[in-house]
Amino acid sequence: MRVVIAEDLALLRDGLIRLLSTHGFEVVEAVDNGPMLLAALLKHRPDVAVVDVRLPPTQTDEGLRIALEARRRVPGLPVLILSQYVEQLYAHELLSDRSGGVGYLLKDRVGDVEQFVDSVRTVAAGGTAMDAEVIAQLLTRRGRDEPLAALTPREREVLGLMAEGLSNHAIAARLVVTEKAIGKHTSSIFAKLGLPPSDDQNRRVLAVLAYLES
Repeated sequence: MRVVIAEDLALLRDGLIRLLSTHGFEVVEAVDNGPMLLAALLKHRPDVAVVDVRLPPTQTDEGLRIALEARRRVPGLPVLILSQYVEQLYAHELLSDRSGGVGYLLKDRVGDVEQFVDSVRTVAAGGTAMDAEVIAQLLTRRGRDEPLAALTPREREVLGLMAEGLSNHAIAARLVVTEKAIGKHTSSIFAKLGLPPSDDQNRRVLAVLAYLES
């Protein structure tokens, strides 16, 4: 599985190269700035790109904007954003794009190597890997009168886990409740948001994103 990495901190970039290489990925190129990232993505068209948001020369949202540009030129190009920040405008645009795998993880919340590697594989396979905090920040953009206001605190919690791509079984295990209880919560969430329920994990995530777009 071919990977392009974009990270301006040399220590972290080298760590990602070693980590992914150890787990069977082929790192075809690792870059430290925006222009080199775009060139690498268009040249290699990798199975997945792991991209930091803030890259030179602007050190603002260069990485995320270039990821979006690359996906416009190469539809379906899988991109996993790994950042310390949630850039809401561009994150929403990236996650709302239905053409191929996407992910957005916060660096300080990625403490489990296997979970991170699984997220890279999920995105490469066309799935979605999302940090619950990213979803929480995107959801808070909506007004108090929006349908989200109708959700109970527990339903909001379940929605965040659902948006990460977890199944009802996995959510029940995380919250230490029965799967039947989670089934009732998810049915209520979909009803309140006007979204059809689905057992397919990726479609569940896309349903949440569709709500964010509405």
